[in-house]
Amino acid sequence: MSTLAPESPPLRAAQGVDDAAMREVLSSFCTGVAVITAVEDCRPVGMAVQSFSSVSLDPPLVCFCPAHTSSTWPRIRRAGRFAVSVLGADQQELCRQFAVTGGDKFAGVAWRAGNNGAPLLDGALAWIECDLAGRLPGGDHTVVLGRVTALAAAPDDTGPLVYFRRTYGRLRSSSSRSASIASARSRSEA
Repeated sequence: MSTLAPESPPLRAAQGVDDAAMREVLSSFCTGVAVITAVEDCRPVGMAVQSFSSVSLDPPLVCFCPAHTSSTWPRIRRAGRFAVSVLGADQQELCRQFAVTGGDKFAGVAWRAGNNGAPLLDGALAWIECDLAGRLPGGDHTVVLGRVTALAAAPDDTGPLVYFRRTYGRLRSSSSRSASIASARSRSEA
């Protein structure tokens, strides 16, 4: 037995979709927020992203998608390795600090060097260290693949920082995990 759903708006053909319509519709997809960091020429660099995802367990791969206009991505690419700090709900200002172009994004930011030397931001929900594994064309962005070399998760006390319809929000976990910090090394280091 089928249930009748309210009528949906007509779908638009992909050809001729304008930028504003694309942004509006895709803003309906709720994402987490992360900061990608690296060290280039002995200086930390970083950028906020919402285009971050797990790709594969075997091999362990993640991806993010910087815009071609990013001035930070070329610096991360030259480093050849990076870290991902998954932001918690209380880190909205930190996200804004890493989302701007130019300036010292690390001013006043507490961090420690990961195993690969990339900055791991204090207070994040999780950290993922990667070696640059590949790049693919993605229109006006680059799809960056990272091979995971180490990772850890902090207690889920605050929930993640989420981005939905151009605004930040929070999501609380229904389970209250105890403090469990998990780390893993890639098979190549075993």
